[in-house]
This record gives sequence, C-alpha cells and structure tokens, in this order.
Amino acid sequence: MNPSCWIDGQPAEALPLADRGLHYGDGLFETLGMRDGRIRRLEMHLERLQDGCERLGFPGPDADTLRRELDTACRGQDQAVLKLMVTRGIGGRGYRPPARASVTRILFRYPWPDYPPDWSQRGIELRICRTRLGLNPALAGLKHLNRLEQVMARAEWTEGAQEGLMLGADGSVVEGTMTNLFASPAEGQLVTPDLTLAGVAGVTRRHILERARAAGLAVQVRGLTLDELLESREVFVCNSIAGIWPVKRIESRSYAVGPLTHRAVAWVAEP
Repeated sequence: MNPSCWIDGQPAEALPLADRGLHYGDGLFETLGMRDGRIRRLEMHLERLQDGCERLGFPGPDADTLRRELDTACRGQDQAVLKLMVTRGIGGRGYRPPARASVTRILFRYPWPDYPPDWSQRGIELRICRTRLGLNPALAGLKHLNRLEQVMARAEWTEGAQEGLMLGADGSVVEGTMTNLFASPAEGQLVTPDLTLAGVAGVTRRHILERARAAGLAVQVRGLTLDELLESREVFVCNSIAGIWPVKRIESRSYAVGPLTHRAVAWVAEP
C-alpha cells in the first residue's frame, strides 16, 4: 500500500528528521472517512484537533487551510481514508518544546479498507488484551501520536478475533485497540466508558452519544467493569472508518445484535 502524502500542503515523500513528531510523538492525528466524495463529520474532527492542540500547548493549524488541503486529497476519489497528523514541528534536541512552535501538517490518503461485510452485519469477536492502558488524565481523550500501548496490544494475536478489548491499569473497561465501545447492561440503557483517565474520545462515539440523548435514551458515560460488560445484553464498537461493528462474542460469552445496536448503525449512517 503506497499512500499519497502531503506535508504542509505540498506533495512529499519525506519528513524533516528534526520534527518533534518523529522524535517524541509530539502531536496529534485524525483518521477521517471520505465516502461519495465527502468527509463524514469533518467539523467534529477539526474541533477535536483544535482542542487537542490547545491541551498540548501549541497553536492549531488554520481550519480553512486544513479544509482546502483535505479537499485536494479528496479530489477525484469516491472513497478513501485520510490520516491528518499535526506535530509541534521542528525542534532541537531535548524534551523542552520550542518557545514558538511552527506546526507541521502531514496528510496521508489511503485506499478504503476491505473489511468483510459480515463484521458489520453479524458482528465480530472481541478478545481481552493483556496489555493495559496507563491512566493519565493529562492525555486522556486525546488522539495523540503515542500509540505504543495499542501496538503492543494488537501484536498479541494474529488470527481469530477481529478486535481487542483494552482495560485500564485499574482493570476498568476503556476501549478497543482502534475503536470505542458501547454496552447495554439493561433494556433501553446505553453505557460507554468514561475516558477521563485513559482512552481516545472518538468522533463516532460523540455522534452516537448526541443522537442517543436526542432520542431520549438512558445514556451513561461512566466506569464499566469487565464483569458488567460480559453480562450486558448488547455490545458494539465503533470508529470513523468501520462505523459500527456489533460484538457477537467476547471470549466465551456470546451476544445477539440487538435493537440499540441497530439504532446506532442508523445514526452512524447519517450524512
């Protein structure tokens, strides 16, 4: 797979070696799904990116500039995956950030993945990962460039399950290796783990929460134990590319694709 790449709006094949994103993972990224020539929930992605830049303490890139560059990457494409990375830019040796950051914008375009349709229709198997997520409220929620926990978790299996469930260092349920998670512990109740200590606050997760609340459902963002998850009526995972994957099995526990999962599928399919 050879993605197309742009750096600061120009076609490129190499990153400056002094970039802090390379040295320290000092930056953020967004994974955007483009279908039918249109990026889904673009404004939510740009809002999250800006918020992340503010939390990391460097200026976010101009939103109109990003829209133009994303439009260039979409041109002539029916569907694609766009990965937008923003780093603090070039800096000298040492952890101390430069007094005035000059951010680097890196944009990749990848082909749309060929996930089997059965994963969306009948569900996937979720395995429990041994690798735990560290608890750090300063970084929790951010889609920052430090993904070694996810890399280590995804290296735990090569066949069988389609996604891994990641727990926090305290044993609480957090998310999948590349997805957010929802469960229905009781009829009509929708729960997603609180992410104030660990995890990525996904755009698709946010959209589902907003639509569920607007529909009057009993929605909770709170701590979720593994035992409670395993005893739930329905479980599904989500992200901006996969959409919704119902969970049909976690280890030896099986689940049906229930009504709340079907409603979430409809919400995520909205333009």
